[in-house]
Amino acid sequence: MLGIAEAVRQAKAPIQVWPVGGSFAVLGEPGSPFNKVIALGFDGEPAVDELETIERGHAAAGVRVQVELSTLANPEVARALTVRGYQLIGFENVLGRRLADVTGVPDGAITVSEIEPHQSAEWIRVLIDAFSHPDVFDGPPSHESFDNSELERAYQSFAAVPGVVRLLASIDGAVAGGGSLYLHDKVAMLCGAGTVPASRRRGVQSALLSARLAEARAKGCDLAVVTTQPGSKSQENVQRAGFELLYSRAVLVKPLNAP
Repeated sequence: MLGIAEAVRQAKAPIQVWPVGGSFAVLGEPGSPFNKVIALGFDGEPAVDELETIERGHAAAGVRVQVELSTLANPEVARALTVRGYQLIGFENVLGRRLADVTGVPDGAITVSEIEPHQSAEWIRVLIDAFSHPDVFDGPPSHESFDNSELERAYQSFAAVPGVVRLLASIDGAVAGGGSLYLHDKVAMLCGAGTVPASRRRGVQSALLSARLAEARAKGCDLAVVTTQPGSKSQENVQRAGFELLYSRAVLVKPLNAP
């Protein structure tokens, strides 16, 4: 996330990064999916003045502080945040798999390919269409939601980040879905993938998953990771593809009106 934030900032997008407890807090525009504190609790506890600086900055921007706290982190951090008024709003699972045994993408009716520069707008449109019409969901509701304008700005910024690979899936020549991955230090982070409503239940998600794993291995990555909602269809799909649970994380936020 820090690498993404730095790249977005170099692209002149409004974004701030603060150090906190051996980790970082990122704040972009209100409503941006980049707004979060990550990897907290692995290098001691955050200092009070660090937290106060972050909270003041978020309050001035009209954005609540959101912390993604791993179950592997120091539990004292969760207690410290709770005392400061942070509230638990959800959980996420982070899964991973090694790529040594990944084979090529199976032949089929669905083709997946890396986009050309002129397809950037179409890739954004496809993902916004997919996320604007959520599919049947068999897990707990997501703690995050974004409007279309926020998603469009986030996708545009994300596309400019070095190491980002964007793909489109097609059926009989018609675009059916899209997805992406972020490559860094031989690790591939599989980012949001979506299928347009008219093409659902035809294996598009599985095709995008297989293609991204093959792309990650071809580009020299050793490990792939992905984040899902616990108990969701997405988690079922990635586990079927060989992913295993690495850790869960609690999502804690400090409301703007909290003392």
